[in-house]
Amino acid sequence: MSNTPGDGAPILFESLDPPPRLLMGPGPVDVYPQVLRVMTTPMLGQFDPRFTNYMNEVMVLYRQVFRTLNRWTLLVDGSARAGIEACLASMVTPGDKVLVPIFGRFGYLLKEIAARYDARVESIETEWGSVFETDRIVDAVRKHKPKVLAMVHGDTSTTMVQPLDEIGRYCRDAGVLVYVDATATLGGHPLEVDAWQLDAVSAGLQKCLSGPPGSAPITFNDRVAEVVNVRKHIELGIRPQGVPDGPGDRIRSNYFDLPMLMDYWSPARLNHHTEATSMLYAARECARVVLAEGLEEGFHRHAITSRALRAGLEAMDLKLYGDPSARMVSVTGVMIPEGIDGDRLRAEMLEDFGIEIGTSFGPLHGKIWRLGTMGYVCRRSSVFRCLTAMEATLRRQHYITPAGAAVEAAYAVYEELD
Repeated sequence: MSNTPGDGAPILFESLDPPPRLLMGPGPVDVYPQVLRVMTTPMLGQFDPRFTNYMNEVMVLYRQVFRTLNRWTLLVDGSARAGIEACLASMVTPGDKVLVPIFGRFGYLLKEIAARYDARVESIETEWGSVFETDRIVDAVRKHKPKVLAMVHGDTSTTMVQPLDEIGRYCRDAGVLVYVDATATLGGHPLEVDAWQLDAVSAGLQKCLSGPPGSAPITFNDRVAEVVNVRKHIELGIRPQGVPDGPGDRIRSNYFDLPMLMDYWSPARLNHHTEATSMLYAARECARVVLAEGLEEGFHRHAITSRALRAGLEAMDLKLYGDPSARMVSVTGVMIPEGIDGDRLRAEMLEDFGIEIGTSFGPLHGKIWRLGTMGYVCRRSSVFRCLTAMEATLRRQHYITPAGAAVEAAYAVYEELD
């Protein structure tokens, strides 16, 4: 078969048949079987009454997952980054001051996105492997007086989680909007949107919610709705007669325009875009599975599974990365021992055992592995398989550990709780 287009012969490939993997990196992770099933169900038109009812159900479900009463709790079609960009593109007007505390790669992402929308971005940084004391963030808010404080909750690049429970209260009193990227924590770590007074939060499906990447749940309160509606501009092709533009600066992205998304998800059903049907099914089922287990039960499962994994890693004399008090329960960083080829180990685990683990970025590239225990992957069989494979592949590089000690240490954690 010719590889040259235009000779009349189609260029074809074999039907997709991806190999089975156990995805134990920092995400994406294995998808809940129930979620895979609903993605094969029939398409519906975006204004079919059954489908719009599913949209309404999604809003109800994610209010519970986010632990909020926010009316505006919906999906943005696209990966988790789409949710981040929708919030920042709509909340930030050119010239607004945005403060970004950075403790890993994804803080830099928030800084970049805000800067692309011509915000005046101020940032504070802390050493990778640590997080901020609340007082330091409060002091920075007091100093810079931003319109928006933009923060990451759990940064998978460093495997650290930033406490947020006291920050929102101060910012609310100071008239500062708080945006949080909870991509890596929603469903696996406690996240109290209303109780912590967080104004806007976005996430993704591919981490603790154990869905496919491609849909971003977001929630924001009336304070944010008031700010973004000042910038409301409905495109001419779908603008109802007599509806004027808002007085504020038009949001620079059409796709990530929150006021138009609000109209699409409201009874007005503004035809802003065609909702990604299968992804909405997936997002709905992710939330349903998480809530059926119980949020607190899910948090406990993530905590215990990471504890068992870490016990096994330490039994192999591997050193865990970062401040122990700030470690995420869904992703574990482990130092690559001196003399070990970290990329070779990852390749052998993937090729020989079908298990994927992650490397890292920036100053941590080549220095740590990142192991995810999120969502459907967060179970004891995954821990035992991963530890067994790591022991074998380490031994192939002449790193000798007590045979079976890792699995025994993990067993001990589970048996302590039985």
